[in-house]
Amino acid sequence: MSIRHGLLALLERSPMYGYQLRHEFERSTGATWPLNVGQVYTTLARLERDGLVEQTGESDEDGKVVYRLTDAGHAELTGWFATPLGGTDRPRDELAIKVALALTTPGVDVRAVLQTQRTATLRHLQELTRLKAVADGSEDTAWLLVLDSMIFRAEAEVRWLDHSETRLARLATAPRPPASPPAAVRADEPSDRAVRR
Repeated sequence: MSIRHGLLALLERSPMYGYQLRHEFERSTGATWPLNVGQVYTTLARLERDGLVEQTGESDEDGKVVYRLTDAGHAELTGWFATPLGGTDRPRDELAIKVALALTTPGVDVRAVLQTQRTATLRHLQELTRLKAVADGSEDTAWLLVLDSMIFRAEAEVRWLDHSETRLARLATAPRPPASPPAAVRADEPSDRAVRR
């Protein structure tokens, strides 16, 4: 998730200060991606530097600076919503990397890694399903869409773990090619037996 674009989307709604942005970000995503207020202010400083947001000149009763979207910020946000995410735009899949390394690292039981992850993913999937069951469909539409995405991702992860375990099991039971026979000893070369005598 791009914090940068998330904040721009929130400022499209109305001007806000940092703590409001953090609260609205977490409310909109069901606190799926907890956001540190320091990240908010650091990102706001960059957005202001890039001309995408500006201070309104107003502040709340506690002196917190209120930010608003600029025309350039609106254009950036519109472009972000209109552009699909590519495979290279997403974070690396740490689980796939972990399993690949477990497979090639001496002393690591890759099946145990897969099983441990499957147990954790199924537990997470149960928790997501529970959250979905108690959400209010008319009030929490944004949160339900986020939950659905997380549920589908967890289900896909379980399928991939099952597939990986099946593939490893097939490799373990596949017949191995016969070892190549030793090179034939030529008649004019002494054999090891002859040399040892």
